[in-house]
Amino acid sequence: MNFRPLVPRLPAHRVKIEFYDKEGIRHTMAIEGHVTREKVGKVLDYIELMGGVEGTLPTSLIPRPTQNRFERTLALIFSHFPGRPFTSKEVQQTYKSIHDEDVPLSTISTYLSRLVERGVLTRAGSSFEWKYAVRSVGPQ
Repeated sequence: MNFRPLVPRLPAHRVKIEFYDKEGIRHTMAIEGHVTREKVGKVLDYIELMGGVEGTLPTSLIPRPTQNRFERTLALIFSHFPGRPFTSKEVQQTYKSIHDEDVPLSTISTYLSRLVERGVLTRAGSSFEWKYAVRSVGPQ
């Protein structure tokens, strides 16, 4: 009998980056599947090679009118809570201050739960006061 160790299958991830080079040409890149730090590093090397704008966020993380509420919430989390734990209430309050739109706490909680399921965030604590954090990407 052949035994194989049980290895949990991680959900597929997708990273999409858009940027404009110094000549105004838009570049769009997407990585789907097992996204590693090394692969993202290669994409960032490409951006640098093509003369992408230094010191700015990729345009896919900058809120645009075409982004839906979930995408705006994700961009907000990456820009305002990258290195510290946060609560759904903090995300709700920050969203309101940036977008001047009231979003029910239940909606924010649903978005955060989906991001935990997708492996973007970690969650600790109890259901009365979950603490979320952006999942750090270690060496692969």
